[in-house]
Amino acid sequence: MKHFDKILEKYTSGKKVLGLFILTNIVYLFMLLVTIPKTMGFSNGMKLLDMLPTGYNLDYVNILFRTLGENGREIYLTNQIPVDMIYPLLFALTYSLLLAYFLKKLNKLKSPFTFLCLLPIIAGITDYLENIGIITMLNSYPNLTKNLVNTTNTFSLIKSTSTSIFFIALIVILIIFGIKFLQKK
Repeated sequence: MKHFDKILEKYTSGKKVLGLFILTNIVYLFMLLVTIPKTMGFSNGMKLLDMLPTGYNLDYVNILFRTLGENGREIYLTNQIPVDMIYPLLFALTYSLLLAYFLKKLNKLKSPFTFLCLLPIIAGITDYLENIGIITMLNSYPNLTKNLVNTTNTFSLIKSTSTSIFFIALIVILIIFGIKFLQKK
């Protein structure tokens, strides 16, 4: 863990964190405004698998993929997924360093709080595993197995849970940072 602390310490300059934050959110906005709506244009209002934080089952996946049709599944595979293969790395790096930046400002970077910086990394890794599962399902449709769907769903749930815990931790740390900042004035 000491090695992780040193990496966080080295890369938590405000300019680096801000640059990564801007880049990450440009990619995120591109997904929200372009690739997701383009894919959902075929879904008849059904949410894509990576947009279901509470999970999904074999029946949902079959209905979604049938509703998407061949063209929608192809768009999912060739438009949405490629961008979503860039985003998890950016998310993991950016938000791990963002949290480390504020922990450093609070003199808590070399404490047990450093483990919170692993949450975006866990979310990023499980996002990749989720994407691999979705790619596999798209390529094997209509021959989906309950095991494949359940495994991919597990990664989706871990991703959404770790992301939620991270954002709660970030909000708490930002509130503490804000209080300390106001107390200095």
